[in-house]
Amino acid sequence: MRTVRDWLDEYSTSHVNRVNQKYHFVCIPLIAFSIVCALKAAPLGNAWLNPATVVMAAALAYYLWLSWRLALGVLLAFAGFYAGALGVESAAGDRLIWAALGIFVVGWVGQFIGHAIEGTRPSFFKDLQFLLIGPLWELAHLYRSLGLSVDGAGAARHDINHA
Repeated sequence: MRTVRDWLDEYSTSHVNRVNQKYHFVCIPLIAFSIVCALKAAPLGNAWLNPATVVMAAALAYYLWLSWRLALGVLLAFAGFYAGALGVESAAGDRLIWAALGIFVVGWVGQFIGHAIEGTRPSFFKDLQFLLIGPLWELAHLYRSLGLSVDGAGAARHDINHA
């Protein structure tokens, strides 16, 4: 069974370049936010039980399995993303899905620019679970910069502390 440290260390190997790291620190939250918006746009459920909240709960369960400390940060991020999605929905109405699509495209273009600069392929080409590890990698960096403990994720950061 792979630990959170294993996942983060492997993810770090294709995210060494500081410019690529900076692209990721902007684009991963954009992509995650756009997914929450797109799922919120689905005309199912109600304000608190809908595709967005169900998918966030499932992702949170996965993150809890890997690291309860990081899962707490993810919970805060999800709360912010969901509040933002509600705000965009109130402003955009039925056009929420189009706003989500635009944000999603911008986020992915940035990701691929970062990887072109780095000269590596995105990690998810190797294992789709890396799509869920990217946000944890960013959060682990934030935790370390604040002096907070990350469950076993302290080594082999490939200079990420200096990004």
